[in-house]
Amino acid sequence: MVRDTAATRSRFYLADCLDVFAQLDAHSVDVIVTSPPYNLGIGYNRYQDTLPRADYLEWTNAWIGAAARVLRPDGSLFLNVGAKPSDPWTAFDVVQAARPHLRLQNIIHWIKSIAIERDSAGAAAALTRDLAVGHYKPINSDRFLNDCHEFVFHLTPGGGTRLDRLALGVPYQDQSNVARWTKAADGLRCRGNTWFIPYETIQRRDRDRPHPATFPAKLPEQCLRLHGASRIRRAMDPFTGLGSTAVACVRLGIPEFIGCDIDETYLDAAAERVKEALKPKMAKAWPTGSSMANRHG
Repeated sequence: MVRDTAATRSRFYLADCLDVFAQLDAHSVDVIVTSPPYNLGIGYNRYQDTLPRADYLEWTNAWIGAAARVLRPDGSLFLNVGAKPSDPWTAFDVVQAARPHLRLQNIIHWIKSIAIERDSAGAAAALTRDLAVGHYKPINSDRFLNDCHEFVFHLTPGGGTRLDRLALGVPYQDQSNVARWTKAADGLRCRGNTWFIPYETIQRRDRDRPHPATFPAKLPEQCLRLHGASRIRRAMDPFTGLGSTAVACVRLGIPEFIGCDIDETYLDAAAERVKEALKPKMAKAWPTGSSMANRHG
């Protein structure tokens, strides 16, 4: 079954990702941004997230091998993986399963919550008090720390994929560096491998976030921009969930997106999110009152 939003050339398959990968030509996808099941017992609608560890890693090896086949030689796979304090090896086991197929080019740390002391932030931050921002699941334990981050592993076919590092650039705090370094002439520096991206606040989980383990659309958006949005013709998320990667593709104007999931409820929600993301673009293209707006409204 396919959900096709032709206006953005976004196509959603109600299917196992291995079947979808098998239908794609080799070297036909520029970027894959995804977050597979973590095998931590998360309560999905259909998928049972409690495979024996060996079976889970065998499956991981299989889908990453299939993903590597369809990636372009200069492509990128951004693989978001979390863990839990009592089982911290999960993320590292997953990326090891990718090792026979792809090179680990970068490790990005997705920071979901952070505490910044006023004195550490410096005078330029103009903080009046210590700052704690973001969301995390509190842990009641005398052994483990609250888990406030996840990994995003940047995997590529050869380890030499060029990136648009300044697409995520941040201004230099000390503007004297702009004059000191030739490459700083535009006033920006590479953001680095720590990305603070908090979840959006929700009022009701069953309505606002019906998927138990989705990531905010800003995370795949930054991955796509880092790879170089202008040179992405086709992006993919083999574990689409609620469609955060699809929404990011709409925001950035990526010409084609392919998504798949085994849960029809999630795919329907993803398609709706894409339609919502399209509305501002459609309104901008055809302003209210124009003949085109009237024809398509």
